[in-house]
Amino acid sequence: MNCGLLGRKLAHSYSPAIHAEFGGYNYKIFEVEPDNLGDFFSTKDFHGINITIPYKQAAMEFCKELSPTAQAIGSVNTILKKPNGDLFGDNTDAAGFRKMVDLLGIPISGKKIIIFGTGGSSLSVVHVMKELGAGEIILVSIEDNNAEFTRRHSDAEILVNCTPSGMYPYVGAGNPPILLEYFPKLCGVFDLVYNPARTWLMMDADEREIPNIGGLPMLVGQAAVSSAIFTGHEIGAEKVNSVINMLKRDMENIVLIGMPGSGKTTHGRLLAQILNRNFIDTDEEIIKLDGRTIPEIFAQEGEEGFRKKETEILAKFGKESGVVIATGGGCVTREENFRHLKQNGAIIFTERSTEELAREGRPLSQGDLNKMYEKRLPMYKKFADTTIKVQGSPDGVVKKILEALDEIFNN
Repeated sequence: MNCGLLGRKLAHSYSPAIHAEFGGYNYKIFEVEPDNLGDFFSTKDFHGINITIPYKQAAMEFCKELSPTAQAIGSVNTILKKPNGDLFGDNTDAAGFRKMVDLLGIPISGKKIIIFGTGGSSLSVVHVMKELGAGEIILVSIEDNNAEFTRRHSDAEILVNCTPSGMYPYVGAGNPPILLEYFPKLCGVFDLVYNPARTWLMMDADEREIPNIGGLPMLVGQAAVSSAIFTGHEIGAEKVNSVINMLKRDMENIVLIGMPGSGKTTHGRLLAQILNRNFIDTDEEIIKLDGRTIPEIFAQEGEEGFRKKETEILAKFGKESGVVIATGGGCVTREENFRHLKQNGAIIFTERSTEELAREGRPLSQGDLNKMYEKRLPMYKKFADTTIKVQGSPDGVVKKILEALDEIFNN
């Protein structure tokens, strides 16, 4: 059975991995340019397909039959080829978004809602919000999102991002679709972006203690309903939650922070080997990029010059998925580095006695390490999801890190 995902740019899609877990069919990627969309549907070389940006509405015209949900929403994201060759279009995005709402657990009834984006996904969100009794629903394009708009709708209580803003690889500052400071009554933020796991919009919400959720549960939830359409076999809630947790674990980077010489590189390499992940040592990457040793960079440009290069490397590799990253001991001294590391990372503080820290080849470690430790400790604690004491053998430390990761990913 030949199934797959239709879209324009799909190199970083998680859909094949998700459908592999649901099983029973081949699942391929179909990257098609707009001018070739008609040819794709004329060949009908599939049993069932999912549809993503930018074809959720355009695909409707190729369907002989539409489900009531697809008709009500005005877009399709799932198409099944019937035995006679006719195409049946459905929309499972609504079920996927409902999964997000259930997990976040905030009331929708009567709330004023702003939805950013006017494409197929936004139509599904509107459909669900109406079903849940939302009050006023405002649909806005990025182009119409301006100072006048935010002034008129500053009383919004829930924001939903249905745009690709902040999606990998275009992550970082400047990408949130809106500044949350303009909406003082917010009680919930939904971001349909699932890569990175935590967008800048979501981290903005975290800083304001606003409940928020990313798009991974929607991606898996809609895929489960699509899979049932393809195969005729329903996917249970336990399996759906299992796949969500599996992807969380696979997507998250493992980031080690701590004092210079605390063993981050040693433990990181061992972790990467055990978990079959790529390993990134940010100090080594700085040397590759610059061509000088770290002592040479410090001697010629000072600490500030080195920190600037370090932030560039953290921004580059922090947005990747499923790697192990060993950071430089001073990366926490720049607050901006937190988001680079946290967007797709579980951050582990490897704490080691200052008497046992290695000093060789580390310019800042030649001074008073106790004083450095006292200054940096609050920064390490602020960045970290958990702390691991570095005592005993590397194997023993890595075992403790793996146990800590189990706790992080299962919460």
